[in-house]
Amino acid sequence: MKTIGPKDLPLAEFHNALLTAVAPRPICFASTIDKNDNPNLSPFSFFNVFGSNPATFIFSPARRVRDNSIKHTLENIYETKEVVINMVNYSMVQQMSLASCEYAKGVNEFTKSGFTPVPSIKVKPFRVKESPVQFECKVKEIIETGKEGGAGNLIIAEMILMHISPNVLTAEGKIDQHKIDVVGRMGSDWYVRASGNALFEVPKPARNLGIGYDVLPDSIKQSHFLSANNLGMLANAEQLPDADSISIYQHVNKELQALLNMSLLNDEKREAIHKMAQQLLMENKVLEAWKVLLSF
Repeated sequence: MKTIGPKDLPLAEFHNALLTAVAPRPICFASTIDKNDNPNLSPFSFFNVFGSNPATFIFSPARRVRDNSIKHTLENIYETKEVVINMVNYSMVQQMSLASCEYAKGVNEFTKSGFTPVPSIKVKPFRVKESPVQFECKVKEIIETGKEGGAGNLIIAEMILMHISPNVLTAEGKIDQHKIDVVGRMGSDWYVRASGNALFEVPKPARNLGIGYDVLPDSIKQSHFLSANNLGMLANAEQLPDADSISIYQHVNKELQALLNMSLLNDEKREAIHKMAQQLLMENKVLEAWKVLLSF
């Protein structure tokens, strides 16, 4: 394990290590306006949502590492206390990156990056038409974490209006994770696209109590084939199947029945059982996987 303190590396190198390790990060594509009504558009990946009542966002235009200067977004927010947070999807990521160029004060990044400004309803900054979801926000507080290069400026904003493109909605009116196709920021020049095979579900255990990892038999915990994720799925089951349901499953599952009747050494049979259970877990069939494992 490589251990690094905040002062063990040059700041730029430490900054890059942090951003590479804490990833992917959602992107706040912030639209602001200065006191003279000049628009500004810039992306920030120190960002997330921190509550729903009130709906609260925090993002941080950090001080530049190289020269300790601050960004026009922060200057504008100090002046007007308003921002529109636009979400970024794959179809707009290259233009979004262009908007991150450090153009001079007063240059319109909407024009430079080719995005379409749309008037907001409750705040002065424009929305980005191409963004799948836009949040009109009032800034409640700005917290400076330091005065040196790399220090953050936490902009705490309350969302007062949300706009969702119909192109990313399901028939039931909910946001479809595949359709919205958001991108996240990684380290250096890397991004990640949250769609296709990259998406997977993990059921939340908030309402139900899993049996726990400690309850798993040692023969399962010490398996050479079941991964840590496999074991986590098994431990998240609310209860184990009873003997009757296991017996019925053995009777109807011809593959399992044939395996149990094979003349194999115990270790060989256990290996085959664990592989069968793993395949079921890959298909999210946790109860069936338990029935297979408890058959041996």
